[in-house]
Amino acid sequence: MTPEHEVVIVGAGFAGLAAAMELEAAGVTDVVILERAREVGGTWRENTYPGVACDVPAHLYALARHPWPHWTREFAPGAEIQAYLRRVAATTGIDSRIRFDTALLDARWNDGAWNLQTTGGSLRARMHVLACGRLTEPSLPEVHGLAAFPGPVVHSARWDSQLDLDGKRIAVVGTGASGVQLVPELVRRGAEVTLFQRSAPWILPRGGRTYTDAERERFATHPEVLAALREDLFREGEARHASRAGDAAAAAAASDQAQAHLHAQVSDPTLRAWLTPDYAFGCKRVLLSDDFYPAVASDAVTLEPSALARADGGTLVAASGRRHAVDAVVLATGFSATRQPYAELVT
Repeated sequence: MTPEHEVVIVGAGFAGLAAAMELEAAGVTDVVILERAREVGGTWRENTYPGVACDVPAHLYALARHPWPHWTREFAPGAEIQAYLRRVAATTGIDSRIRFDTALLDARWNDGAWNLQTTGGSLRARMHVLACGRLTEPSLPEVHGLAAFPGPVVHSARWDSQLDLDGKRIAVVGTGASGVQLVPELVRRGAEVTLFQRSAPWILPRGGRTYTDAERERFATHPEVLAALREDLFREGEARHASRAGDAAAAAAASDQAQAHLHAQVSDPTLRAWLTPDYAFGCKRVLLSDDFYPAVASDAVTLEPSALARADGGTLVAASGRRHAVDAVVLATGFSATRQPYAELVT
């Protein structure tokens, strides 16, 4: 017979783990989590490219029910967030409810229940929670000739840890959140980077610092101090929201700050013009970085201020017509987030 459960959750990232915890707190314990991968983590399991980190302060990004006093930095690296999620799943016992290596194939509402087909068999559930997130499937651009490129071609969310890019000529396609984090790290490793920029992002100073051992010990022994810090970070985040939500004065102030940041770090007027966004502040995701502009302004990076149009053997051709010979291509092109691919599984 088909196993029946009160709730079946799909996804064991932040959303899926939090949903299971909240259900348990509400007295709902017959919960199963389906996870297509072999461990928890979602976004932070999938994204392992050099420099990957969160641009939300770690003590605010953590689950409210599970504060963690031992974050090493104000903005946590991806591997540290992944370790945090594994720890939370284990200490709460939620990991015992997860069916790993089990992908959802089909979900249909019929006869008062959800009928689910998975790679591990059939299930029925009274409630079905899709906790798959927006950063699930990489967005791969259709570039003529790229399939025949003779060197490695990788997406930032499918990073190959065995890939040796040190000292190589690397094309990075995209200047969104992942590209802005990745480029400075490639430069630090001695790579020569050609950066294809379709449109310039708004970038604000990131700041952030490493927490001292004494601070971490105080957070651990005085939870009220950690709770107060989280509240302060929450209020700061709420205050910044106005600049992205139509408040003209707040947006103008943030825009001025971003332009001052650009002018302070890039002296070349032509390069600065290419790096200046041509759309209103807040219309796209606002990024945080202190090292992207210096990297782009260095001799190690060539900014191509147009999209990648096609590949001609080992040479990439930009929309501008300029040609760039490279050894490898990194697609920092984001995710299919407008309509999630898993939506097609649900009837």
